[in-house]
Amino acid sequence: MSLSSAASIAFSGIAATQVQIGVASANISNADTKGYTQKTANQASSVTAGVGTGVVVTGITSTVDKLLLKALVGATSDLGSADTNNSYLTQLEQLFGSSTSAASSSTGTSLANTLASLESALSSLASTPSSPSLQSNAISALDAVTTQLQQTSSGIQTLRGNADQDIASSVTGINSDLQQINDLNAQIKQVAASGQSTADLEDERTSALQDLSTMMNVSYFTASNGDLQVYTGSGQALVDSTAHPLSYTPASNVTASTTYSGGGFSGITVNGVDITSQISSGKVGALITLRDQTLPAAQSQLDELAQQLKSSLNAVSNQGTSVPPPTSLTGTATTSSTAALSATGTVRIAVASQSGNLVSYQDFNLASYTTVGALVSAINSGTSGVAASINSSGQLTLTASGSGNGVSINEMTSSVGSSGEGLSDYFGLNDLVTGTGASDIAVRSSLLSGAAALPTATLDSSATLTVGNQVLSSGSATIVNALESALTGSTNFAMAGGLGATTGSFTDYAASIVASAASKATQASATYATKQTTQSTYANSLSSQSGVNIDEETANLSSLQNKYSAASELLQVINAMFTSLITAVQASG
Repeated sequence: MSLSSAASIAFSGIAATQVQIGVASANISNADTKGYTQKTANQASSVTAGVGTGVVVTGITSTVDKLLLKALVGATSDLGSADTNNSYLTQLEQLFGSSTSAASSSTGTSLANTLASLESALSSLASTPSSPSLQSNAISALDAVTTQLQQTSSGIQTLRGNADQDIASSVTGINSDLQQINDLNAQIKQVAASGQSTADLEDERTSALQDLSTMMNVSYFTASNGDLQVYTGSGQALVDSTAHPLSYTPASNVTASTTYSGGGFSGITVNGVDITSQISSGKVGALITLRDQTLPAAQSQLDELAQQLKSSLNAVSNQGTSVPPPTSLTGTATTSSTAALSATGTVRIAVASQSGNLVSYQDFNLASYTTVGALVSAINSGTSGVAASINSSGQLTLTASGSGNGVSINEMTSSVGSSGEGLSDYFGLNDLVTGTGASDIAVRSSLLSGAAALPTATLDSSATLTVGNQVLSSGSATIVNALESALTGSTNFAMAGGLGATTGSFTDYAASIVASAASKATQASATYATKQTTQSTYANSLSSQSGVNIDEETANLSSLQNKYSAASELLQVINAMFTSLITAVQASG
């Protein structure tokens, strides 16, 4: 071998070692850089005409376990979902408040405690039903219950609205990741075509993929041309030869009636295709489930409580009357004069003075009337001093004539409609509570304003009444006790929002709602911890496989420096031999 060949080999060794030292230094510097993988400068022997001519660096690469990366991407998506669930369900638990034991109503913020306070107020009122202050306390306690139901319902819809807005912001982040992957695909192909290393660009692309997976579940593969192609779980292209951005418009206002299936929420689309149902994991998958299933289930539980509370309390209050009797009674139900009236039994309507003395009355056999209009006509013609009508809102109204007189009802044996409600209850003439669900349940406005009093008395149900006699029993606790019993007794609650059908008191059912929210929050927290451990395990495994080991790299760098020094010394020896040879040639000449 000639000295020039030896020199060439020594130079190639120095050049290769310089590249390897640079790669090792970059590995050490980026050991803590997120997404960075260990790089290796691969070298091979250089052979010319069957003779070794040194070494050459063939490329700088990193080795990533593809199966481990795929497992990490899936675990990252699951963690994104679990993290979102944990956050929202913790907020839901806080929204329902904290409870204490059923025996206590003085502490705790849950609906169960507020209902217990109402029970206490009614118990106090039962001792003196005619007390204005105790009646006011009971109305305030009932108002606290309905207000809390409204506020909790509003809070649930706020969470749904927040989830919807989070979907919109997440879609923006997803689109950024998709575009970044697409741009990196192009850069990687361009750099590869020039013969340079694409390892660092591939790291960036993998990091973008992992960030994308926190938002939604995806499938992916690397095509033969080097492109990373990304799809939804059902195969809708997100990145192929180009990026396909998602489109989403959040709802401007979210109420209990706003649903995705009903068109209140728009779909998440790609190229006009709705992929909402294809997103089952990641942050967006969790947000969709929370918005459309989990939180509406909590609303359903509240609605069941509110509807049963309204029905139970109104059924009792419509058996009573206030003293002094009101000048007029206006129903809360909507009807019309032509509406069919399917009713049996007897109802009593009376006019009484402010002190409760009878002015006039009439009993009506409801089986005689087939329409609401026929009943209205019968009341107008049969009861002196009472005018019946259907107002412009479609509500039945009874008004007493005569200065200081009021109108009272005793439902007697009346049974109206398929559920067999008393006449007053059917039309809502003495309702305590109005509304259709938790979002709008409220104490009747006339009670809150003081324009009307609690209907704690009853109209005498004797076979016959005598004008001038006392017919309103203001001192009786019958109605108040019945109201308390309605709260504390057994009520049938239908299956709602994951809670099975049950029978129990209102405080018991409210406590079960609170417990359900707490259980979901606890489960979400446990799931988050499990998913976090799983994701960390895969991340650590991938880091061990493809990440930088500083100790190994430091040792490698020391070895490379020794190789560089050896090659340099070899080159010095060859240079010295060249010098000696030149000197010898010159001397012989």
